[in-house]
Amino acid sequence: MLGPLKDIVVLDLSRALAGPHAAQLLGDLGARVIKVEHPDGGDESRGWGPPFVGPDHDISTYFLAANRNKQSIRVDLKSAEGKQLIERLVRQSDVLVENFRTGVLDRLGFPVERLHELNPRLVVLSITGFGHDGPEGGRPGYDQIAQGEGGLMSLTGPSLDEPYRVGASIADLLAGIQGAYGVAAALYERERTGEGRVVRTSLLAAITGVHAYHGTAWTVGGKVSAASGNHHASIAPYGAFRCADGMLQLTAANEGQWRKVATLLGIDPDTPRYATNRDRFQHRDELVADMEKALSVHDRGHWLAKLAEVGVPAGAIRTIDEVYAWDQTRSQGLVVSVDHPVLGPIELPGPVLRFDGLTGVEHTAPPMLGEHDDAVLRWLEERER
Repeated sequence: MLGPLKDIVVLDLSRALAGPHAAQLLGDLGARVIKVEHPDGGDESRGWGPPFVGPDHDISTYFLAANRNKQSIRVDLKSAEGKQLIERLVRQSDVLVENFRTGVLDRLGFPVERLHELNPRLVVLSITGFGHDGPEGGRPGYDQIAQGEGGLMSLTGPSLDEPYRVGASIADLLAGIQGAYGVAAALYERERTGEGRVVRTSLLAAITGVHAYHGTAWTVGGKVSAASGNHHASIAPYGAFRCADGMLQLTAANEGQWRKVATLLGIDPDTPRYATNRDRFQHRDELVADMEKALSVHDRGHWLAKLAEVGVPAGAIRTIDEVYAWDQTRSQGLVVSVDHPVLGPIELPGPVLRFDGLTGVEHTAPPMLGEHDDAVLRWLEERER
């Protein structure tokens, strides 16, 4: 792999989604990622589905989503032989990623102190459910539980009485993103100090960290935000609106955009109840009704073209298959082709970062369990020599 982290080795002891996603992001940046899996079944997400694909319908598409650009080796972390191999790998690695419950890595014989005895330059990324300490630090954490405990579900859905989970496993994914971000900072610091450190984040931290204006609405303004369906919690109009053949989304984030929308839809922008964002928000139900009455005259294609002409941000609501077929998605490198050892040529969601000058980067398929046992051992022996 090419990329800013091409000389970095990541030892991925994590499983499921948050940790594997963090390691995958580091792999996208060019790092060599060695994924350690239990010999009996490997990463638990290999069994998560449907859908399953392959000749025997036993390859999880869930696993494929979080493990591109990795090598898989089988190691029993509880065996003496397995522990010895991990020690050797730690000595040759720059980063270790783990998302065990608090204390599990210690009981396996690899507390942080031991890891840094083996390799003082090692950066350790530890992802937990609710934090590594505190009164509930030991709780197991899964995505939907964290979405609820972290307040996100109270902000999502049609109303506070009907909270919804975000459709993607957003707590896991955000924790992975934040973890990779922390690793990058720790690697930069290591260039100055010569020493690694521990980077910690959690599913709870990941969710709380994206409260943004909902957080300050409470901490500063004393207001508890609540779910507002498909409309923004502070700006109007900003959301999804029905037209003749379905829904479109549009945003009027400033007064200039509002005046363009109002003029296009035949609404007086200076009507007192709509004159300012504060007025529009207070009368949002009326505003939505007036806008949808005007929008119902034509289909989405008509209105999207008209909104584009006047410079108002607007868009369709695409299904997943439409997103991956969209030329714009593909133009941004958000779909990559890889050659899987069983499935053959397949397409995967691609990395979200692009670097000038890095062209023709070849990504590798998510590995089969133990696919790289021999290759990693050969590489390790060469490094040790």
